[in-house]
Amino acid sequence: MPYTAPVEDIRFSLEDVVAMDGLKTTGAFDELSRDLTAQILEEAGKFTADILGPLNRSGDQEGCTLKDGAVTTPKGFSDAYARMVEGGWQGLAAPAEHGGMGLPRALGVALQEMMQAANMAFGLCPMLTQGGIEALLAHGDEHQNSVYLPKLISGEWSCTMNLTEPQAGSDVGALRTKAEPNGDGSWSITGQKIYITWGEHDCTENVIHTVLARTPDGVPGTKGISLFLVPKFFVNEDGSLGDRNAVKAIGLEEKLGIHGSPTCTMDYAGAKGWLIGEEFDGMKLMFTMMNSARLNVGMQGVGVGHRAYQRALAYAQDRTQGRDLDGDYPAAIINHPDVRRMLMVMKAKLEAARHICLATAVAADYGLHFELEEDRKAAKWREDLLTPMAKAWGTDLGVEAASLGVQIHGGMGFIEESGAPQQYRDARIAPIYEGTNGIQAIDLVGRKLSMDGGMPMKRLIEEMRETVEDLETSSNEELPLIARRLAPAVDQLERTVAWLTDKKRDPEERLAGAYPFLTLASEVTGGYYMAIGAVAAQRRLKNKEGDPGFADSKVALARYYADSVLPKAAGHAAEVMGAADAMLDFPDEYLA
Repeated sequence: MPYTAPVEDIRFSLEDVVAMDGLKTTGAFDELSRDLTAQILEEAGKFTADILGPLNRSGDQEGCTLKDGAVTTPKGFSDAYARMVEGGWQGLAAPAEHGGMGLPRALGVALQEMMQAANMAFGLCPMLTQGGIEALLAHGDEHQNSVYLPKLISGEWSCTMNLTEPQAGSDVGALRTKAEPNGDGSWSITGQKIYITWGEHDCTENVIHTVLARTPDGVPGTKGISLFLVPKFFVNEDGSLGDRNAVKAIGLEEKLGIHGSPTCTMDYAGAKGWLIGEEFDGMKLMFTMMNSARLNVGMQGVGVGHRAYQRALAYAQDRTQGRDLDGDYPAAIINHPDVRRMLMVMKAKLEAARHICLATAVAADYGLHFELEEDRKAAKWREDLLTPMAKAWGTDLGVEAASLGVQIHGGMGFIEESGAPQQYRDARIAPIYEGTNGIQAIDLVGRKLSMDGGMPMKRLIEEMRETVEDLETSSNEELPLIARRLAPAVDQLERTVAWLTDKKRDPEERLAGAYPFLTLASEVTGGYYMAIGAVAAQRRLKNKEGDPGFADSKVALARYYADSVLPKAAGHAAEVMGAADAMLDFPDEYLA
C-alpha cells in the first residue's frame, strides 16, 4: 500500500494550532508565508511518498550487509539519498548563511514525520545528521563550521552520535573510550562504540562521527567527558577528501526492525579527532544533539503510527467480515464498533501528539529568535517542558498505533505480507533509544517541573484554563462539551503537579509516579492542543474559510479525544499519588 503524506493535517497543526506564522514577528523568517508552507509540505509529501515509500518494504526484506568494514545499504537507498541531497531537504531548517533554506525548525520536524512514516530506516540517517548540524551551529569553532557544516547541511556528508558502549548505555558516565592529545591540537581516539545508527554506509562519501571520550585529566563520571569530531576521511585544505581515518565498522546488528538502517559497532584505533567546544563539556554539548533527536524521535513515533493508521484504515474499508448492526452481510469491518474504536483511538491520539511535537519545535524556534532575553528564556523553558512529553508519549503512541494496526488486520496482521508487522517492529525501538521513555519521565518530574520555580508548568496550565473559557463561550454546541472534559483533567494535572513538587515528598515516591505522570501530562496537554484546534476549526466555519468538512472533522475529533482520553486523567492522577507505597513495599522475592 503506498504512503500518502497527511499534508492538510500537518498544515492545520502548524498554522491553526501551534501558530508557526507567529515566528515572522521575530524577524528571523521574513519569507515565511502560508503559501510557502503549503508548497514545502506538498513537495515533501511527494518526495517521501514517491521516492522513500516504495523502498520501505524492500529495504526491510533486504537489510544491510557488512564486508571488510564497508556497509552496503538496501537497493535503491543510495539513489534515494542522492535525490534527497538534490532537493536540499537536509538543510530545510538550517541557516541560509551556511547553505540551508533558513526555514523554521518546526517545518523541519514536519518533514521528519513524513520521512519516518514513509521509510523509518532511511529517515534515521538525515535525522541524526540534523542533530550534528545543530551541535556544530551551537558549539563548533570557525574551522569546523566552515569545513564540515556546509557539507552536512547539503546532505553530501552524514553525521552520527557515538555514545553507547557495552558497559555504558544510559549510564554514559561509565564509558571507557579514551582521547589522548597529539600535541598539534588534534586528539587520538581509542575505543569501541555500539548501536551506532548509520555508522557506516554507501550513501555519502564521508561520515562525520561525534564521539564522547574521556581525556587523560577527565574525572570519573559524566564531568570528565568531552565531545570530539572524528571524520571517516580527512579533509584536505582545498576541501577534497584525503586519507581514511582509523575508524571502521566491525559489526552490524541483527535487529527486530529497521532492517534497512545499518546499526554498527564502531572501532576507533587511534583515530584522529578534534575537540568540539571545551574539554569536559561533552555531556552538555551532546545534549544539544540529544534534545534534537528526542523531538525528532517523538515525531518518528507519530509518523510510523500514522503510517500504521493509513494501512489499517484502508484494510478496514476493504475487508468484509460478519454482519453489521444494520444487518448488512458481509459488512466492511470498519462498520463494526470495536474496529471503529481502534481507528478513532489511533487517529485522535496521533493528532494530539503531532500538535505537541510541533509546539515543541515552534518553542525552540522562538527560543533562538525572540529579541528579548526574557522571552527567549520562557520559550526555551516551554521547549524543555514539552520535549520529554513529545519523545516519550509520541513513541509510546507509535507502538500503540502499530499494535492496533496489527489487531485491525486480524490474522493477516500477523503475516509479514500485509506490511502491518513491519510498522510494529520498526516502531518498537523508538521508546528505547535517545533516552528511554522511563528516563524521559524522570527528567520531566525531576528537572522540568522545578524549572524557574515551577513557572513553565504553571503558565501552561494557565493557558489551558484560558482555552477552557474559549470553549465554554463558543456558539458551537460541541465546544462546551469539550470544555466539560478538559477542565477537570486540567484540575487533576494541577493537583498532581502540586503533589509531586511538595518539598516534603519522598524522592522515591516521585520516581515511582513519574511514568504515569508523564502519561497524564501528555494526554492533558494533547487535549489542550486538540481544543485549540477545535476553536480554530470553528473560526474557519464561522468565517467560511476552506473546506467546511475538514473543519467539522477537527471539531469532531477533538470531541472524541475529550470523551475517550481525558476522563483517564483521574486514574493516572490516582496512580501517581497512590501506587508508590504498594510498589516500593513489594518484596523482591515476591517478584519471583
